[in-house]
Amino acid sequence: MNKRRVVIGVLGTELDRRGKRANRMKKWRPTVGLCMQEDMPVDRLELLHQPTDINLVSAVQQDIQQVSPKTTVNTHAIAINDPWDFEEVYAAFLDFATHYPFDTGHEEYLVHITTGTHVAQICWFLLTEARYLPASLLQTSPAKRQGDEPVSPAGTCSTIDLDLSRYTKLTSRFQHEQQESVSFLKSGIETRNADFNRTIDQIERVALRSSAPVLLTGPTGAGKSFLARRIYQLRQARHLVKGQFVAVNCATLRGDNAMSALFGHVKGAFTGALQARSGLLREADGGVLFLDEIAELGLDEQAMLLKAIEEKTFFPFGSDKEVHSDFQLIAGTHRNMHEWVAQGHFREDLFARINMWTFRLPGLAERREDIAPNIRYELERYARDHQAQIRFDKEALTRYQNFACSAGAQWRGNFRELGSSIARMATLAEQGRITESLVDEEIARLQANWNPSAHSAPPLPVDISQLDVFDQRQLETVIEVCRRSATLSQAGRELFAVSRQKKANPNDADRLRKYLARFGLNWDDVK
Repeated sequence: MNKRRVVIGVLGTELDRRGKRANRMKKWRPTVGLCMQEDMPVDRLELLHQPTDINLVSAVQQDIQQVSPKTTVNTHAIAINDPWDFEEVYAAFLDFATHYPFDTGHEEYLVHITTGTHVAQICWFLLTEARYLPASLLQTSPAKRQGDEPVSPAGTCSTIDLDLSRYTKLTSRFQHEQQESVSFLKSGIETRNADFNRTIDQIERVALRSSAPVLLTGPTGAGKSFLARRIYQLRQARHLVKGQFVAVNCATLRGDNAMSALFGHVKGAFTGALQARSGLLREADGGVLFLDEIAELGLDEQAMLLKAIEEKTFFPFGSDKEVHSDFQLIAGTHRNMHEWVAQGHFREDLFARINMWTFRLPGLAERREDIAPNIRYELERYARDHQAQIRFDKEALTRYQNFACSAGAQWRGNFRELGSSIARMATLAEQGRITESLVDEEIARLQANWNPSAHSAPPLPVDISQLDVFDQRQLETVIEVCRRSATLSQAGRELFAVSRQKKANPNDADRLRKYLARFGLNWDDVK
């Protein structure tokens, strides 16, 4: 199917005005000339212009109708007070691009940059490069005279590139756009954890520049599913994907159901297959497929998935006819994938294929400085979802935040558990007020969940009765954090969460190792 060709450009107040009466049809005029290209017919022209140029717009429309009757011309009056002001022109073009109903599945877009000021040309380039405009750049120019032959009013056209190295004034604008994208990935939460912020910054750049597989690792509840959907929405807003977001938790797929759910099946492929099924991979064609807990897939499904990623084709269950699907894969897992591969649970070749971009999302206990802004976010989300005004009493908020950020708060369920905690208090709040008593009840509920009375803590591997009370309490806290941490580094990051920010190269594991050695302990003793 041939796509419709759509050209976007601005009216040339000088070049498009050339010639008078019938003589104007002998002159090269960029906007009219681009509609006269025999090898590049234009189906639709989106023409931006100043409101004061309505007479010129009408004349250009009539001339295009004469030379190219099949070209539809849509005009857009956009007021720009100073066409040499970068910020004003960029903002006006960005507003147009943001609200324009692009249909990349049925139309191809070209941005005509010959007309307008140099500022307009640069802004068109910036918006196209950033994919706010899913288009190519087009430049037209007058044809060269050959001998005594008259110059063609159609001129010539070609795709172009621009050197923006000297236009450093817009650097801040680029940074602003990137910050907006990063904020979108974080749902506007002002996170403070430096490692997490660096990770999100990298994910933003990868999301807009690469369609290679992305692997998100980290504990359950760290936000992998949420972030995967935000990556898709960011790419969709920049016209980098036109398909849908399809998600599945691989831990729920077993046996024939796994094959059928992922790759589809033909009628009668197995007992109970009364109708054909397209499968999730085909549903994700042109979009993003999110496979959460990908490490739980069976080895047979892993082999077929590898083929689908590399060749973009696969066989539905029970079929001898290949189908095609071109999707971007985002995968999530809480497993240590290197260990999982070494134990034979996951194919090494598939891991190598999806390990192009791997990002680890830390758990809530590793980002205690981000707990306060996430409390605000969860409370606002509850209020928005339930159309209710909910707030903490000042003393109640202080008490809850102090507890949530303390070493005793384990947050095994991470951000999902924090959200549930806020939702419980908001649900029980009378007249929209979360009081200290509600906070105390919730703290007791969380502590009971984390430390059930049926399980007593194992004895400490050192006789603390021989230590000062100060050292006793400190060591007890350190050992408690170590026992619920997966690694020495993770425990160190939590214990030194504040002081590590002041160090250029913090070595949390080494600091913790030396502290334990003071009491004749090592990591294995504590665990």
